[in-house]
Amino acid sequence: MIIRIKSLQTLPDYCLRVEFDDGKTVIYDVKPDMDTLPGYEDLRHIYGLFNQAQLDTSRAFICWNDYIDLPSDIVYEYGKPV
Repeated sequence: MIIRIKSLQTLPDYCLRVEFDDGKTVIYDVKPDMDTLPGYEDLRHIYGLFNQAQLDTSRAFICWNDYIDLPSDIVYEYGKPV
């Protein structure tokens, strides 16, 4: 089953507030990803890029550009419930 995102909000300190279609809302900290995943360091180094987060058309990924995206199932599983 594909977990779909209903809404997305960028927060200070490289966090995301994500609400899913099933009503679950989480805060996901992107900093660990920026420290370990190739390309994600651009979110820290390119001014304003992090705040350009958007959903892809399927609402199953959070995207910043053509090579930085974050699957909804990872956010759903590892985000801290609000």
